[in-house]
Amino acid sequence: MLPTQKYAGALPIYIQLSELIIREMNAGRLMDGERLPAERDMARTYGTSVGTLRKALAELERKGLLKRVQGSGNYVQKAQAPVGLYAMFRLELHSGGGLPAAKVLSVDVLEKPDTLPPFGISTFATCFRRIRYLNDEAIALEEIWLDASVGTLSREVLSDSLYQTYLKRLNFWVTRAEDRVSVGTFPDWTPDEFFTPDTACGYIERLSWADRREAVEFSRTWFDPKRAVYVQRLK
Repeated sequence: MLPTQKYAGALPIYIQLSELIIREMNAGRLMDGERLPAERDMARTYGTSVGTLRKALAELERKGLLKRVQGSGNYVQKAQAPVGLYAMFRLELHSGGGLPAAKVLSVDVLEKPDTLPPFGISTFATCFRRIRYLNDEAIALEEIWLDASVGTLSREVLSDSLYQTYLKRLNFWVTRAEDRVSVGTFPDWTPDEFFTPDTACGYIERLSWADRREAVEFSRTWFDPKRAVYVQRLK
């Protein structure tokens, strides 16, 4: 089923559905060459209309991830490398995949604190704090710092996919990232209705680059290992 929670900046339903199917492909829940169920059955499974499903399948076909055979059906055509808006989002449900969503807690333009590693060329950055979900389940907190030299963003223009927002609003795309995964504790700003501050959790630090030498973004993610796992697939 598609997630039911909708937040400001949520992607169109057919894009959410296409991204959910891509995540299932990347997680191995849909295999290369596998024939998909009949469209009416798929629409019922995902809790959507046949029209919305067909738009999602057309999006997958446009990306080269689906092969339509007249009179036979729709077949998975996996890419050689992970694709989609969430190709760099490494957290998955324990069962695999899951559609990411985000709820923004705060957006502030701040002077970079000394606790951050060196990145970018400005002394200021936009700081985003978000709750991350997979299929409606809160699984992580994010704190993202975007170097002010590439521009600033207001809360009103953010979408679930921050990288897509960068492309649409600031005209750059994150092309590579370096993750360091360890153990940490949830930060003191943790909303206690979702997690408990100062309790142990998985911890990810990420530096991200676009088309310049210096990293444009630094982020840190605190995730609940009982609800999600970090997955990196090698091809």
